[in-house]
Amino acid sequence: MQPLVNHLQSFSTWPLGYTVGMVILTVLLLHAMLQLYGYSRRLGFEKQQQRLARQQMQLSIQAAMLRCKEAEAGQLVWNGFRKFRVAKKVPECQDVFSFYLAPHDGKPIPSFKPGQYLTFQLHVPNQAKPVIRCYSISDAPREDNQFRVTIKKALPPRDAKEALPGIASSYFAETLREGDILDVKAPSGAFFLELGKSTPVVLISGGVGITPMLSMMNALLNMGSKREIWFFHGARNSKEHILKEYVEKIVAQHDNVRLVVSYSAPLPGDVMDKDYHHQGYFSVSLLKDLLPSNNFEYFICGPPKMMEDAAFKLAEWGVPKNRINYEAFGPPAKKKVDAPTGALLTTGAGLKVTFGRSGKTTVWDPTCESILDLADKAGVDISSGCRSGSCGTCLVAIKTGKVAYSGTHDAVGEEGSCLTCVCKPETDVVLDV
Repeated sequence: MQPLVNHLQSFSTWPLGYTVGMVILTVLLLHAMLQLYGYSRRLGFEKQQQRLARQQMQLSIQAAMLRCKEAEAGQLVWNGFRKFRVAKKVPECQDVFSFYLAPHDGKPIPSFKPGQYLTFQLHVPNQAKPVIRCYSISDAPREDNQFRVTIKKALPPRDAKEALPGIASSYFAETLREGDILDVKAPSGAFFLELGKSTPVVLISGGVGITPMLSMMNALLNMGSKREIWFFHGARNSKEHILKEYVEKIVAQHDNVRLVVSYSAPLPGDVMDKDYHHQGYFSVSLLKDLLPSNNFEYFICGPPKMMEDAAFKLAEWGVPKNRINYEAFGPPAKKKVDAPTGALLTTGAGLKVTFGRSGKTTVWDPTCESILDLADKAGVDISSGCRSGSCGTCLVAIKTGKVAYSGTHDAVGEEGSCLTCVCKPETDVVLDV
C-alpha cells in the first residue's frame, strides 16, 4: 500500500501541464477501452443474431424440402395392396431378421414419416384366409427405392411354453426367402416424429420396439439435424440386442446423439459401459438421473406394460401429455396418453350386439376389450390384423346403433361403419357381419 501512496504523492512534484496531460491520456484510454468493450459486445450480439438467423433459415429450408417430399410422396402412394419382392433377408440376432423390400414393378416408392409402418397381407400355408399384420419400417427413406422392416419371431411366453409361436412372424423368419413376393399396403400410422421441429427428443425402446426408433434417428441424422437425441434401449443381453453394432456405429459418428442401453439379464461376457450402461429394466428414474430436464418430446415403443408404465411416469413427472407418444401393434395400442372418447366411461352392461349376417345376438360383456373380442367369444368371424385400429381390416358397417372408441386410431372408417378392434357399443347395435 505504501508504494502506491508514495507514487500518488509524487504527482504533486510534477509540472501542472504534465499532470493534466496524464489525466487526459488516462481518460482517453478509458474511453477507448469502453468503446472497444461496447464494440466487442455488439459484435458478439451480431454474431449470435447471425447464427440464429442461419439456424432459422436452415429450419425454413428443411421445412420447405419436407413439404416437397410430402407432396411427392402423396403422388406415389398407392391404394390397396402392391407387390413387393424380398430383395434381401439379413439375420440380425437371435430370431430377428431384416427384410429389404423392393417394388415388384420397379416404380418409385413414396417417402414416409419416420415411425410409420407397412401393412402386410400374408398367404401363410395351412391358414384358411390371409393373415394381416403391421410392421414398423426400421430405417429412414432410402436411396435404393426399398423399404426395410426388421421382424422378430414371436416366441411363446416363458411361462407358457405350450403356446404356439406367432403365425406371421414365424412365416417371415422360417418360410420367406429372397425373391419371394409380398402384398404390401403403403406406409401409414399416426406414431411418427415431425422432422420440421427443433424440440430435443428422447427415444425409448424395448426389444423389437427399437425398429421405429431407428427410422426416427436415421431420418434426423440424414437431414443433418442437430436436434439433441437421447436413445434409451432395453434388451435382455447382447444375444438379444437388435442391431447393436449398427446403432453403436451411427451414434459414434454424431455428437448430438446419446445412447443408454439397459440389460435385464446380461451374459457373463457382457461388459458394463461397453455393451450396456445400466443393469435392470428401463424406468423413468433413469431419465431423471441422466436428462438435464424433462423438456423433451418422448417416443416409446416396446412391450405394452413398459410403454404404459413409462407414459404414466412421464406424465407424473410433469411432461405434457401431447409430448408423450407411444405405439404397439395389438391391444392396448395408444398414440398419446388420452382418455377414452365417446361414451366409454360406462361399462355398457346389458347392451345387445347383433351380428346381422351371422344371425347371432349377444349381450355386451364388459370384460371384453372391443366388439372384435366379443365376436371372437361368440364364434363370429371378423377379419382382423393389427387389433389396434391401424390397418382397417376389421372395418364393418353399422346397420343401427352407435359405438364409441377408446383413445385414437390410425385407420379412417367410412360414415356408418366402425373399426371393431378398438370400439365398444354405446347403444344396442346391429352390425353387418
